[in-house]
Order: sequence, then structure tokens, then C-alpha cells
Amino acid sequence: MNGSPRLFDRALLRTHAHRAAEAREQNFLLQRAAEDLTERLQTVTRTFELGLDVGTPGEALRRVLAASARVERLIACEPLAAMRDLALGPRVAADEEALPFADGAFDLVVSALALHWVNDLPGALVQIRRALRPDGLLLAVLAGGETLTELRQSFAAAEAELEGGASPRVAPFVEVRALGSLLQRAGFALPVTDVDRLTVRYSGMDALLRDLRAMGATNALVERRKTPLRRETLGRAAAIYAERFADPDGRLRATFDLLSISAWAPAATQQQPLRPGSARMRLADALGTKELPAGEKAGSRRQD
Repeated sequence: MNGSPRLFDRALLRTHAHRAAEAREQNFLLQRAAEDLTERLQTVTRTFELGLDVGTPGEALRRVLAASARVERLIACEPLAAMRDLALGPRVAADEEALPFADGAFDLVVSALALHWVNDLPGALVQIRRALRPDGLLLAVLAGGETLTELRQSFAAAEAELEGGASPRVAPFVEVRALGSLLQRAGFALPVTDVDRLTVRYSGMDALLRDLRAMGATNALVERRKTPLRRETLGRAAAIYAERFADPDGRLRATFDLLSISAWAPAATQQQPLRPGSARMRLADALGTKELPAGEKAGSRRQD
């Protein structure tokens, strides 16, 4: 993890999360992620003895998991003391980037809208896999893909026009295909990834920014411009947003891509792929067709 690029100011992220927790405003995105994760858990026909919640802000996920009765005991891993005071059940003060747990401590790990903020996602996934027992399950939801693409484009265009160059204002997000590859590299078995795209409509860009502040999701990039955002630039970004991404009724679109993860810690009891060459039936027999020699096309006739 020491060699990974430092994208996010983790101290600033904690400050944003602390303010959001104190405000206690409803986080519709977190509620959606928590419900999606719980629905996926319900499809697994087993009960989990000990689970770990890695970094999920607020209480939405833990409440729905408690109601599901699929996890006998859930420990919350949360870096903020204020957030831990709100937590349901046992909790541990720890950062998502440095999990302080023994190998094989849990049979379930869940996380909602937290892992996209880590500086070293591959390293975080390796730590989670090590914390799982064999045949333990990881279920997570994180922002990715085209999330906030409209906001990103609007700020970039405004800053290029008025300030001679754009500064990073919207976090880079992992793509769903790359996420599947990261799970395999981390040593997970049977990885499945999916995308739930939400298009949320706002009265104006200011309403979107208020929602992001309530989520603790405002700019915490290390390479962000340290000077205050100019009022002129903000106004021009809002105008560009309205020009490019407004519906006929004048409301603005904002994209949120929620990437879902389902993956297992390897175990000998899991279904394994067959070894190459171990098939007991020819494909042609299974399909009820005639097998042709290599290089011969269907319908062709050999000339002697």
C-alpha cells in the first residue's frame, strides 16, 4: 500500500464525514446501496456467524441487516469516534486502509459507499480477503463508472474557459470491468460485479452540491486547487450544467453508478472449473451436429 498513489486526503474525508454525521440528513444513495446489498445477501442460503462492516457511513446498512436476521453478530469498522458512537452493536476504531483483524476472523464482510474513497483499492481488497474465513463472503457497493459525469464536465469546461485550466473536483471512479479484475487479483473466487445506474433530477446545481455535502462526498482530492472556488467560476459551471444536462422541464440530470460486488474467499468445497481436456462428451455430440475436420467449411466437398 505504501507504493500506491495518494489520491484522497483521508483527514479531509473524515472531516466531511463528521459534518455529514452531525447533520443527520437523509442519504438516499446510502439507503439505496444498503437495500441492494441486503437483497443480495437474502439470496445466499446460509446464516453468517460473524460479520464485519467496513467503513459504511451512518446506520442505514446496519439497520437493514439487523432486520434481516441473516447475520448473528456484526462488528462496525469506522474511523470516526462520532460515527462509532452512533453505531448499532460492537464497533472498532479503524481505517478502511489498515484493517486490524486477524486472518480468517469473519465469515462475512459488507461495505456500502466507502471503498471508492480508499487510496489503494487493490490493497484494501486483499486485506478484506485475508480477513475472511475460507468460503467467506464479500458484499459491497461503491460509487463508480460515470458517477457525477455531468458535474465533472461542467466544472472542467468552466475552469478551462475562465481560469485557463481545470483542477480536479470530482473523484476518479473505478469501472465495473476493472473492479472484476481487481477482485481476481486480490485472490477472490467466483467474483460477480454489476452496475445500478441512478439518474437523479435536481432543480439546479446548487441542490446537487447540497446533497453531496450531506453525504460527506465533496472534493477531498489531494491535487485539488487549494484556493477558494471563485463565485464567477461556480456560476459559469452552473450555467454550463443547465445548458448541457437539463431536461425539457428545466430540471438537471445527475448520474450515480452504484457498482455491486459479490465474491468469496477461496475454499476447497467450492465448485471448481474442469481441467482442460477432462470433458467426457464431444461438443458436436452434445449439440447433435456432425464434427468437421479442422479447416473444412460447412457444406464444402473435398476434391480427391
